[in-house]
Amino acid sequence: MVLGSLDLGDFLTELAGFSAALATGEDRADLACTVTLRQRRRALLHAGSTRAARTLGELQSSLGEGPLVAALEGTRSVLITNAAVDSRWPACDGALLAEGIHSVLAVPLVLEQGAVAVIGFFSPRSNAFTELVVRGAEHYVHDARKALMLAMRIASAVQMAHDLEEAMKSRTAIDLAVGVIMGQQRCSQDEGFAILTRTASNRNEKLRTVAAELVQNVSGSAVRTHFEK
Repeated sequence: MVLGSLDLGDFLTELAGFSAALATGEDRADLACTVTLRQRRRALLHAGSTRAARTLGELQSSLGEGPLVAALEGTRSVLITNAAVDSRWPACDGALLAEGIHSVLAVPLVLEQGAVAVIGFFSPRSNAFTELVVRGAEHYVHDARKALMLAMRIASAVQMAHDLEEAMKSRTAIDLAVGVIMGQQRCSQDEGFAILTRTASNRNEKLRTVAAELVQNVSGSAVRTHFEK
C-alpha cells in the first residue's frame, strides 16, 4: 500500500479500507474504520473506509471530544460498548447513534517526531468489541504503525525535495535579476540585491516574483532552472 499510494492521504484511505475489511467477519459484520493522523505544525489528516466513517472522525476532532480524541491524546485504547448509554461524550454519542453506530474501538499509534495517529473501528452492534477483539486490534495496529511511519518518511522526503527545488528556482530568478541590476546600475552584488529587495517591498510582492518579472522583461522569456534528475 505504501508503494502504491499517491500520497500520505491516499495511503491513509487505503489503510482505513484494508483495516475495515480485515476486521470484518461473520461475527463483526458491517465494520467501518477511520484513521486520523496528527503531525507537528500540520493540519489533522482524516481518512475513512466509508464517507460516514471519515465524517465521524472529522466530527470528533471538531467537537474536541469522543473516543478518537481521547485515544489521540493518550496512549491507551478507548472503547464505547454502547453509545446509547455512554455518558462521557454526549455530543459525540448522539452523532454516533444518528449514524447507527453503537460500538467504537479507538487504538492509538505513537509515531516519530511527536506524531500520533488513531485507528477507529465502528460497529452497528452494541458490545461488538470483546476483550479478545481489542487485543487482536492492538496487535494489528502495532504492525500497521510500521507501514504508516514508512509512508510518513517517504512523504516527508518528497516534500523536502519539492521545497528544495522551489528554493533553487527562486534563487535562480533572484541571482539573474541581481545580475541584470548590476549591469544596468554599475553596482556591486550587494547593492543590486538591496535594490531588488526595496523594489519588492515597495510593490508588496514576493522577491522571487519581482525578480522573475525583471528577467522576463529583459530577456523576453521566463526564467528556467535546469536540474539533473
